[in-house]
Amino acid sequence: MTTASSAPAAPALAPGTVRVAAIDCGTNSIRLLVADIDTEAGVLVDVCREMEVVRLGQGVDRTGRLAPEALARTLDATARYAAVCRDLGAERIRFVATSASRDAENRQDFVDGVVAAIGVEPEVVSGEEEAALSFRGATGVLGAEHGAPYAVVDLGGGSTEVVVGESVPDAAFSMDVGCVRMTERHLVSDPPTPEQVAAARADVRAALDVAVQTVPLGRAATLVGLAGSVTTVTAHALGLERYDRERIDGAVVSVEETLAACEDLLRRTREERMELGFMHPGRVDVIGAGALVWSEVVARVRDEIAANGGELRDVVTSEHDILDGIAWSLV
Repeated sequence: MTTASSAPAAPALAPGTVRVAAIDCGTNSIRLLVADIDTEAGVLVDVCREMEVVRLGQGVDRTGRLAPEALARTLDATARYAAVCRDLGAERIRFVATSASRDAENRQDFVDGVVAAIGVEPEVVSGEEEAALSFRGATGVLGAEHGAPYAVVDLGGGSTEVVVGESVPDAAFSMDVGCVRMTERHLVSDPPTPEQVAAARADVRAALDVAVQTVPLGRAATLVGLAGSVTTVTAHALGLERYDRERIDGAVVSVEETLAACEDLLRRTREERMELGFMHPGRVDVIGAGALVWSEVVARVRDEIAANGGELRDVVTSEHDILDGIAWSLV
């Protein structure tokens, strides 16, 4: 399944502007951003954003290897992205790979395939670098109404990155919990049983216990959530009939409404989730786990801030994430 905008023809670029291409290959999806960056004004303008659910991390948590069919889906998508980059005249390309390829024994097959498809070597980045790129992408567009320090959470398929900082990350940690990993490990029934939910929550809470030893979540003034699970939960909380990037980006939703939307998505069957107009088909089977992880993170940040004498009332959702951070890193 592909979500794509038709690629416009490349216009002549103004002096000081560079056209770059950022590719983020995660456990569940692969995404492309072609953008024009004005290096003098510090402005990034989207030219094209595309996303495909390829489920590269299929079975990695169990086998430790990338499945041949998952690798084939991912490399097919990479070849299509290569064509888009050529057609749009991207001058620089950076391909970043995250949790699934970090964990796989046969990741060299993935690296060789990407080089053959697009001509650049994928960077299998650490969880800490992934967190830093996400922080740069998310905080670069936050308005003055959202005060620092920021807690930025990038909830992926295989891992969840947690960062706290002001203009740059002060502390970051990558947790091995994500929507695909938690689905395969725990939430195997449709809908998940109470016992499966309890086991998944225990897993996430244990990961958060470790994370807070490195990342001082209680210092945060603003919580920002990124990536598909978070944006899908936000669409549900907003009552959207279809996915609307413009309404989701920058949306401010109360903690209570966020937790309620998470709980509702977790309890639904896959058929009931499919009926939601904003739901991407490739996310139907894993959004329950994504909602569970997000609910645990939101509750933990709320509690850590309260223990520090503050109050977290709202959650901010950003459509600007690691892709934007990768693009900025190219200039």
